[in-house]
Amino acid sequence: MSLDFVGIVLVDVIMRRRRPLKRLPPGSLGIPVIGQSLGLLWAMRANTAEKWIADRATKYGPVSKMSLFGKPTVFIHGQAANKLVFTSDGSKMSNHQTESVKRILGDRCLLELSGQDHMRVRKALASFLKPDSLKNYVGKMEEEIRLHLLMHWQGKQKVTVLPLMKTLTFNIICSLLFGLERGARRDSIVQYFQQMIGGMWSVPVNLLFTRFNRSLKASAEVQRMLKQLISEKRIELENGASSHQDLITCLLSIRGEDNQELMSEDEIIHNIMLIMVAGHDTSSVLITFMVRILANDPNIHAAVLTEQEEIKKSKPSGELLTWEDLAKMKYTWRVAMETLRTVPPVFGGFRKTLEDIDYEGYIIPSGWQTLSSVKLGNNEFRILADTDILGYELAKIETLVTIHYLVTQFTWQLCCNDNGYRRDPMPVPNQGLPIQIVSK
Repeated sequence: MSLDFVGIVLVDVIMRRRRPLKRLPPGSLGIPVIGQSLGLLWAMRANTAEKWIADRATKYGPVSKMSLFGKPTVFIHGQAANKLVFTSDGSKMSNHQTESVKRILGDRCLLELSGQDHMRVRKALASFLKPDSLKNYVGKMEEEIRLHLLMHWQGKQKVTVLPLMKTLTFNIICSLLFGLERGARRDSIVQYFQQMIGGMWSVPVNLLFTRFNRSLKASAEVQRMLKQLISEKRIELENGASSHQDLITCLLSIRGEDNQELMSEDEIIHNIMLIMVAGHDTSSVLITFMVRILANDPNIHAAVLTEQEEIKKSKPSGELLTWEDLAKMKYTWRVAMETLRTVPPVFGGFRKTLEDIDYEGYIIPSGWQTLSSVKLGNNEFRILADTDILGYELAKIETLVTIHYLVTQFTWQLCCNDNGYRRDPMPVPNQGLPIQIVSK
């Protein structure tokens, strides 16, 4: 080995040592595993999450490091954060969920996949969830909504909106995704599903009596029941049943080039669970807050009622709504979009860095997760809505049909003037939004 070579190596080592270390954002990673997780969760449940964010921004600026749900995290906030998240081409950042969500919903759901796997699974799900397919199921959803209102609203003087909307949306999901009729089996899935979603945003420490532990156990039960349903649906298909009964039969029927099922059983189970969560939470929260807006603003209520009454009058009595009727509900959907913008169902979005990213004068290291708060302008929200097939179109149909029947069949007023809400992690109006109702 020549002295010249040794000299070059020594110079390189010295220069490396003299190079400044990569500048991480300000902040602390806190206690291992726990970090700032409990502080954020407490703030969300006390409806002070925005203040929690504002305090961090005041202390550290719009970018800071911390630890959330067991992972080092960089919190980014403001218009620059929106630009980074919504214009990323997928080469620098990938889909990512917290460790707790990943372990509860499974690692083969769309939120965890990337590249060809993501495209393959997304295409399969879109075959059922796109508008052209869902329009064939409007009548099925409407029957569930009519039955729900008859059982839980008609003849009542007071109802609490959020728990009823959760019941309704889950019944629609059971019917549409599983083809599962009302009965003990559906009730059992509801019970485990509610336990499962309870710990999705929690510290991923699997100790007895923790939310996370209960959620993991409930997730295992939901997966077991879905596996049994898939086996039954596969037998039905072999015996000549239609492939358009529900989401499970649709996914089982999609074949690849080798005539094998395009999605593995785990992928079907994990993505059905994902859609269950997305469709259930988005719809129930959206409809609940729309009911509150319609009670608080007589002008908006009058405009929505006028639009829906015109549609009702154009149809023979008792006739089901059509896809064309839903297309006429433009003002109602504008109210829904504004509701989603002002009360986002999701507090923030996680991503994972695939390489070191220079951002606002700092380095976000490869493999770290980022959290950006969802306080979107109209343009960013349109991008989010247009690209998110997970429950979006399903939620749109559920919302429009439900609001149609609510405003044409009932009048209501709030039982309390408290317009606050907390997050758990979805927005929850105080007391679940109790209202006094009068049937028309």
